[in-house]
Order: sequence, then C-alpha cells, then structure tokens
Amino acid sequence: MVIGEIDYSAIQLQRENHKTFTSLLICLKKGFEMIIKFLIWLSLVAVIWLQSVNGTSANFPAYSSQLKHLLSMSQIQLNNLAFASDAAKLLGWLSGIAVFYLPLWLVLLVGSMLGFVGYGVQYLFITNHISSLSYAHIFCLTMLAGSSICWINTVCYVVTIRNFPSYCHVANGLTTSFQGLSARIYTDIVDVAFTSSSTESAQGYLLLNSILPVIVSVLCSSLVGDVDIDAEEITSMKGGFIIMFVITVITGIYAILSSLESVSSKFSSHVAILVCLFVLLVIPLTEKLRLEWEKKVKVVDNNNAKVAQKSGFEEKEAREVGVVMEEIGVKSMVQRLNFWLYFLVYLLGATIGLVFLNNLGQIAESRNYQGTSNLVSLSSSFGFFGRLMPSLLDFWFSRYKISRPACIVTSMASMVIAFFLLLSKTSLALYISTAVIGLSTGAITTLSVSTTTELFGTERFSINHNIVIANIPIGSLLFGYSAAVIYHKHANGAGKCLGMDCYAHTFIIWGCLCFLGTLLALALHFRTREFYSNKKPPTCSMRRSFRVSCL
Repeated sequence: MVIGEIDYSAIQLQRENHKTFTSLLICLKKGFEMIIKFLIWLSLVAVIWLQSVNGTSANFPAYSSQLKHLLSMSQIQLNNLAFASDAAKLLGWLSGIAVFYLPLWLVLLVGSMLGFVGYGVQYLFITNHISSLSYAHIFCLTMLAGSSICWINTVCYVVTIRNFPSYCHVANGLTTSFQGLSARIYTDIVDVAFTSSSTESAQGYLLLNSILPVIVSVLCSSLVGDVDIDAEEITSMKGGFIIMFVITVITGIYAILSSLESVSSKFSSHVAILVCLFVLLVIPLTEKLRLEWEKKVKVVDNNNAKVAQKSGFEEKEAREVGVVMEEIGVKSMVQRLNFWLYFLVYLLGATIGLVFLNNLGQIAESRNYQGTSNLVSLSSSFGFFGRLMPSLLDFWFSRYKISRPACIVTSMASMVIAFFLLLSKTSLALYISTAVIGLSTGAITTLSVSTTTELFGTERFSINHNIVIANIPIGSLLFGYSAAVIYHKHANGAGKCLGMDCYAHTFIIWGCLCFLGTLLALALHFRTREFYSNKKPPTCSMRRSFRVSCL
C-alpha cells in the first residue's frame, strides 16, 4: 500500500462488520421482545392457576357440617369460624405493604405458607395427630388461613396491573373469575380421591386447602415477577385476550353443565376442568408463533412509527382524563355520601350473598338434601361467570359508557328474587336460588374493584378499598350470627334443626335487606349518572405509587 493512498477495501470491510453487528443487535432486540411478550402471557396463566386454588374459604360449606359434628360445635360457634375467615380481610393491608419491600415471589410464598399452617394444623387435629386444640385455637387458625387469600390476591393483582397496564381491569376481572371456580376444582379432586365417607371428605378438603396453594405457588413463583414492556406494545394483545375469553367461557359452561349432572362420565367431568387450565398455555405459545411470523413479514417505517408513537401517547394521555370521579383519601372519602351509599350497597348485597354461601351446607342439611357438594359446585361455577361478566363488558363494550352502580342494581334485584324463592320447599328452587346468588355475588365482587377506583381514585386505592370491604367481616358477624340464632331457636336438643323453619325467617330478612340495598344502589346510580355518561375508557397507571392500588 502506497503512503497517502486510501485503503477502500479496509473501509468497506469495516462497513460490512458494522452492518453485521447492527443486524445482530436488531435480531437480539426482536428476540428479547418476543421473550418479554411470551413471559407476559405466561405470567397471566400463572395468575389464573394461582386464583384457581386460592378460593379456599369457598370450600367451607362443603365440609362445615362434618366439622360441626366432629368438633361438637353449636351453630353459633360454626358461624364464628366463617366470620374468622372473613375477619382476616381486616389485615389485608399488610400484604399491600409487603410488596413495597419484598420481591413478589417471596410475598407469594409467605401467603401460601399462612394457609399451609392454618389449614394444616386443623387437618392434623381432625385426623387425631394433634389432640389438644381448643375452639380458640381453631378460630385463630381459620383466621390465619383466611389471611393467605389476601396475600396471594395481592400478588395476582400487582402482576396483572404491571404487565397489562392498558387492560388492567379486563385482566384482573378475568383472573379473579377463576377464584370463583376454586370450590368446584377442590370438590372434583375430593370426589375422586376421598370418596369413602363424609368424614374423609372433610379431611380431604382441609388437606387440599393446606398443600395445593403451596404447590401451585412454588411452581408459579418464578413467573410472577415484573416484565418491562413499552406502552405501544400492549396494543397487540387483543387477540390473546379473545382466545383467553373463549377458553374461559367454554370452561365455565362445562363447569355448569357438569354441576347439573348432565355429563355422563363422572371421571371425565372432574378431569376436564383441570385440562382447561392447562389449555391456557396455548395463549403464550400462540403469541410466540405470531411474533415470529410478524418478524418475517412486518416492515416498519421509522417516520410512521414515530407518528404512531406520538399519537399513541396522545391517546393514552387523553384516556387518563375523566377516568375517576375524584382523587381522595380515607378522611375525605368517609365524608362523602357516595361512600356510605356504596358501603351499605356492598354490605346488603355481596356480603349477604357470601353469608348465604357460607351457610349453604347447613341450609342443605336442614332441607334434608344430601347433595351439598353439588350445590357448592353449582354456586362456584355460577360465581365464576359472575366474576367474569364485568370483564367481558369492559373488553367488548368499552366504547359504551356503562354505569357500575347500574350493573350492581341489576345483580341485587336478582338476589332479592332468589332469596324469596328459597321459601319454596322444592329442590329446583334451591338450585335456581343458589345459582343466582352465586352469579350476582361474583359480579358485585368484581364490579367493586372498578367502582372504588372510579368513585374515589387510584392513588389511595389500597387503603380506600380495604375500608370498603371492611363491611364483609361486619356483615358476616351480624347476618351470620342472626341466622345462627334463628337456627338454634328451632333446633332440637342435639342442636340440629330440620325443616323449612330453620332458615325461612332468615331468608325473608335477607331478602328485605337486599331489596333495601337495591334501592340504595339505584340512588347511587342516579348520583353518579352524569360522571359515567362522560367517563373515558379506563387505564391503570404504571407508577410505583400504584403498585398496590388495585388490591
């Protein structure tokens, strides 16, 4: 090479190396994005699995009668155990604080261990491995086990909020609906594995309540972390949610049909629900294949991308406006008439429904009905659809301005009819009422999450909503205790009541209270009608201050 002469071959080689390196970086970036989106959908499947085994308190009616006989408890004492599980919600804010200082996988494992100890010690007691537990010990253990639900719920909500900011209400409602299917899943396993006697069934429920959430939590602990993703990438997730809804609806329909004993094969009926939970893995796999296809055929224009990105941010900014009625804390919230209307509506609606479901075992026994597990499965299956319906409305009809209080009015009006229908002695009336109450209670439970954020804001949601759901232990104590007193009044010398008189007066009282709640919900609807008529589509902020604001 002559000095002063330019080596064009070296320059060309450098350019080719630079181009190769740039292409490699682009490929790595696209591959990383594919992995991220795959993990996001995988995290949603993990949350669904967790919620599917997290409704352990819903199993209580299935074994409450056996527990009552084994421990020689009165109806009032049995009701107090149901209250203990609900009272754990008063300490639910501890899990909200924990996610600020602990990794999510650790919060999840702590929650599952609370249930492991609470239910596990009770299992050892009724199997005579522990002989010296008092009623006070059982009460505390039940409250400890109830706390585990709050901790696992916290992790599930936080994961869906962080990983699906543009679809947080849809994702939360969809995953929470599977908690309504928990009782059905546990009942199916008990029917297959513990079939010799009612005593063994009660032991089976407590054993599964203890170990199943721990097993699933360990399996899912590595999938519940944060996944960083840009806001504009969320727009491609609609197809995945459509597949998710299709699988979910099919699962719910099959659960209802098999609860009504319309499926001939008992074993296939039990296995099919579990198979549907594993079929959900199709979604992350399908998303991965779709992304690989898009990588081959999609040509991105940088200028158009910038314009789209700009318009996307403008749209997101526009959607933030008008999402909530007002941003207030607890002190200001309790001074609002809307809060007290909402508090009483929840108390006289969903809480009465939960008390009814907690007493379902005793109600069936008083009517001399032997298929208590079928009733529990039926209420669980319809509760699953009730929790799912608000998500379906949010996803498919987001363009329409739907009033949450109006939806609550519809649900509570159905419950009023169901309670008075229970005055009929027929088994058909018991089936229909159980299904309607399960459906309406599930719907109100899911609607309450969105209602609290829309009426009182997102910034202090974790505290505000804990104040709202404080009505659950209050109602559980008041309504459950009054029902137990009426039951005890008509009981025989052995403390057992048979006949319609055991709960007839209770159903009348609950029906009248629920009718009053319906009128209050209607009043709340008229007070918030203007806000909902102008409300923009909801989104969830990804700010750190919102980490526990949809719990």
